[in-house]
Amino acid sequence: MDNIRVAVSGALGRMGREVCRTVLATEGMELVDAFDSRATGEDIGAVLGTGITGIIVRELTLRSLREFVPQVLVDFTTPLSVMQNIAISLEAEVRPVVGTTGITGVDLERIRELVKKSGIGAFIAPNFALGAVLLMKFAAIAARFFPQVEIIELHHDQKIDAPSGTALKTAEMIVAARLQQPEQREELLKLPGVRGGVQDGVHIHSVRLSGLVAHQEVLFGGQGQTLSLRHDSYDRNSFMPGVVLAIKKAHTLKELVYGLENILDL
Repeated sequence: MDNIRVAVSGALGRMGREVCRTVLATEGMELVDAFDSRATGEDIGAVLGTGITGIIVRELTLRSLREFVPQVLVDFTTPLSVMQNIAISLEAEVRPVVGTTGITGVDLERIRELVKKSGIGAFIAPNFALGAVLLMKFAAIAARFFPQVEIIELHHDQKIDAPSGTALKTAEMIVAARLQQPEQREELLKLPGVRGGVQDGVHIHSVRLSGLVAHQEVLFGGQGQTLSLRHDSYDRNSFMPGVVLAIKKAHTLKELVYGLENILDL
């Protein structure tokens, strides 16, 4: 079987570097291109310290993406550029695997339109850590039995969007699983926003601090008891098994798939 040909957008970011290292080291995959607006003209292997690869970092354009014919473009960039990158990828007939945060419901509808027009698929996940996906699944189960829930998500201080896509996806799954909506009570808030943001009745609290990577806790309350579910990513390599799985699934997709749970046997 031929190797899956992979390009990486945002290759010099913290997640992008990890993806490049992983693809280079994974049997059955071949890194064929690396895109970033920084350090263009440098060999990605020299940047990573893995040895010269012959893969030169350059700007992502429709022309450059088509040059080495990748099958999959892995994108870990920013909310400011991701939609343009997805559009370029689909126009080039390259299936995007996207872990960039900040994709909204409106964005997803636009991506579905682009996917339908292109005739090929795309894969988007708010979180590629298998433990985080399991946490969301467990939270959806618990939501059937506990009337109250709040989400606390904690990330590094360079994350520009809040709340995280994982927290929004978790809230979405909780709301879909609930057997009934909880009662809403009037609250006296002495500080604006002290109860966090609210997504479909679920309170979400965002923390941004240096030293953190990606963490989420879901707290459930019921009669005389609480339940706490928590997942912690201490290193960005925690996301790589999920990225590898997504690449393997994505290169034959013909539709938009949103969420890693949709390609796991859960």
